[in-house]
Amino acid sequence: MRSPAGNAELALLLEVAGTPKPGNVDRHRDLADLRFEHFLAGAVGAREGLEVAADGAAIGPAFERAVEGMAAQEGGNTQFGALLLLVPLVRAAREDLAPPVAESVVRETTVGDAAAFYRAFEHVDVAVADPPDDMAALDVRRGADAVPALEARGLTLFDIMDRSVPGDDVAREWTTGFDRSFAAAERLAEFDGPIPDRTAAVFLSALADRPDTLVATRHGEATARDVTERAAELVADDALERDRDAVETFADELVDRGINPGTTADIVAAGLFVALEHEAIEL
Repeated sequence: MRSPAGNAELALLLEVAGTPKPGNVDRHRDLADLRFEHFLAGAVGAREGLEVAADGAAIGPAFERAVEGMAAQEGGNTQFGALLLLVPLVRAAREDLAPPVAESVVRETTVGDAAAFYRAFEHVDVAVADPPDDMAALDVRRGADAVPALEARGLTLFDIMDRSVPGDDVAREWTTGFDRSFAAAERLAEFDGPIPDRTAAVFLSALADRPDTLVATRHGEATARDVTERAAELVADDALERDRDAVETFADELVDRGINPGTTADIVAAGLFVALEHEAIEL
C-alpha cells in the first residue's frame, strides 16, 4: 500500500504522463528549455519534502524542502505550484483527506511557514505577477530578503495566499477548501480508461471551466480567456470521446506560442493525489 507521500509523488508523475494537455509538457511534448524528464526528476526530488509533511512537519519547511529537491534538475521550475497544493493535502491525509480538514491545515499555518515559503523562491525561478504597491516589500521574488517585512506584519502563510487571490488560482485553492482539486478527483473517478487519458481529459475540462492564472500573468487576461474558450469548444459530453486530433492540434499550437496553462496542471496533480488517496482510481 502506498503512503500519502508515495501517492503525491505518483500524482506528479501521472500528471506529466497525461497527453495531450494543451500548452504543457507531457510525454509527447517538451518546451524549449523544459523537458518531460525534468518533470520526472522533479517529482522524485520532491519526495523527501512530501515525506516530512506526511510525518507531521510544518507546512512551510516541508514545502521548502520539497521545492529544493524538485529544483535539483536542469529544467528549473517543474512543479512549484503543484507542491504548494500537495504539501498541505498530504498533511491533511494524516487525519482525513476532506475539504474541511485541508482548510483547517492551511488556516493553522504560521509566520514561520510563510518565511519558509519565501525562502523556497531562492531555489527556483517562479513566474509571478507584480505585487500591489502596498505589498512591494513582500514581493515573493525577494526571497529571504522579504522575511523581516513579513515578520513585522505578522503574516502567516495563509495570509499570503489570501492576499494572492484572485490573481493566483493555486492560492485560491487554499482559501476555498481546495474545491477545484477535489472536483478534479471526482471527474477522474467518473471516467473510464487509462489514467493518463483520464488525466488529459480532466485537464481539458478544467481549462474550459476557468481561465488559467499563469497564462493571464504571462500573456494577459484576454489570452487566458481565449484559451479557455478554445478548450470549451473541444470538451465533449464524454470527455474521453473528444476530438483527439483537434485537441492535439490545439496542444501543439499553444506550445508553439509559448502559452503554458501551468496552474491548471497543478490543480489536476492535486486532484490525482486526492483520487489516489481515496482509492477512486487504481493502478
